[in-house]
Amino acid sequence: MQGPPATATPERDCAARSNATPESEPVARGRDMDMELIEAARGGDADTVKRLLTEGASAGARDASGMTALIAAAWGNHLEVACALIAAGGDVNAQDDTQQSAYLIATAEGYRELLDLTLEAGADVQSLDSYRGTGLIRAAERGHGDVVARLLETEIAVDHINRLGLTALLEAIMFGDGGARYVEVVRLLVAAGADVNLADGNDVSPLAHAQQRGFTELAAILVSAGAR
Repeated sequence: MQGPPATATPERDCAARSNATPESEPVARGRDMDMELIEAARGGDADTVKRLLTEGASAGARDASGMTALIAAAWGNHLEVACALIAAGGDVNAQDDTQQSAYLIATAEGYRELLDLTLEAGADVQSLDSYRGTGLIRAAERGHGDVVARLLETEIAVDHINRLGLTALLEAIMFGDGGARYVEVVRLLVAAGADVNLADGNDVSPLAHAQQRGFTELAAILVSAGAR
């Protein structure tokens, strides 16, 4: 999927989607209105989200689990809602009690356009999930090649090790099915300079994992890159 045009900015693009009317007289903010905003965002109800924002609901409000409206919208890949919330000051790096953020959700779920929006709005690519893993690890584990490719254009750490002792390359090999999607991911990571000999916490190398799982194409890619 192609990302938004290079000339777009998160402010212009999201403002255009949201049709926000900041000139309107805001009404008093209240907890009920903020919770209604989160529920509307969860359901992808863009009209209600825009109305509540205009009336004074807070884009940064959180529910009991720490979820913001933007996080709720991200789970459903509700782009128009996400744009409205970003335009209203929604934080793409805000994390809930399980350490999910709009940015991290986009990486794990393969929501490429949402990922682009969060990156343009200042997503921190070094932010970590509850496994102390990066968005790159999440995307690689799920086989989202287009997301992996986009993240590799940023300053994200290719060989970051999560608390399970795994890198993006290891997760793609260990948790993938060895099919075309994972071949693409492994090729991308190797081309980006991933350490093909960086073993897991049990000292099992990427090549050994690929061979043990019968992934001959992945093993060949690794060997051609110097794996042993």
